[in-house]
This record gives sequence, structure tokens and C-alpha cells, in this order.
Amino acid sequence: MPRRRDVPVRVIIPDSKYDNKVVTKFIKAIMKDGKKSLAESILYEAFDIIGKKGSELPIKVFEQALDNVKPTIEVKSRRVGGSTYQVPTEIKPARRTALGIRWIITYAHQRTEKSMASKLAGEIMDAANKRGSSIKKKEDTHKMAEANKAFAHFRW
Repeated sequence: MPRRRDVPVRVIIPDSKYDNKVVTKFIKAIMKDGKKSLAESILYEAFDIIGKKGSELPIKVFEQALDNVKPTIEVKSRRVGGSTYQVPTEIKPARRTALGIRWIITYAHQRTEKSMASKLAGEIMDAANKRGSSIKKKEDTHKMAEANKAFAHFRW
């Protein structure tokens, strides 16, 4: 974070297949070592699996899953005097989306299905149905913020 000026927000180009900026962010989060075409094929294959299993459009299921996973409040450490308090704070929309994407991908990696596409499809479908590990992470984050509500007056 520079002190002198604001960091410019990067322009995100929507993906070619679904014309959606959030899908582009998701692809870039999946990507490792600059292999974007592999990340795209993983996500599109996951969307195909979702389309075969469900009755709704895959992009709608994806957006529903991301909305269900996005946290609204989190705790941040704040030193006051000699002790550290976990202070609940609201999350900006860009960070909400980033956390939701990160959690879906992280918990998809931990699943036991065979391919990454099927893992991702399973996690997205679970998140859309309000179950699964990424939803549990959101609920844990909210519980932590609720438990530390007494320290909200330390917000800055």
C-alpha cells in the first residue's frame, strides 16, 4: 500500500465464453504458473459437469454459490495497550468476492473426487445449496465476529 497515492484499479476483461468479469477473476485465481488455458478448461469443464447434474444454467449456480460464500463481516487484530483484540469489521465488496473465490478454490482442492474439475463442480454445487466446507468457513468467520462484538468500539 503506497503512502503517496491511491493504487489504480485494474481493468478486468470479461471471459470469452460467459462474458462475465467474476468468471475471469475465478479463472485467474485457479491459474498456476501462468497456465491460463488450463485454468479455463478446468472451470469450463466444471460448468459442464454442473450443467449435466443440475437443471439450472451453470453460470447461475456459480453466481448463487459465490453469493452464499461471500462473508459480510470479519475480525481484524487491533493492539490496544498491551493486549490484542479481535475487532469485527465490515468487508468491502471487492474483498468479499476475493475471499469467496479463494475459499471455494481452497476447499475444492481438499475434496476427494478424481479431477480438479469434478472437485470444483462439487464445491460450487454444495455452496449453491448452502452446504460444504466453504459455507462452513463463512459461518465460522461470522461466529468469530459475533463472539467478539464486545470489542467493536475499538474499530478504527
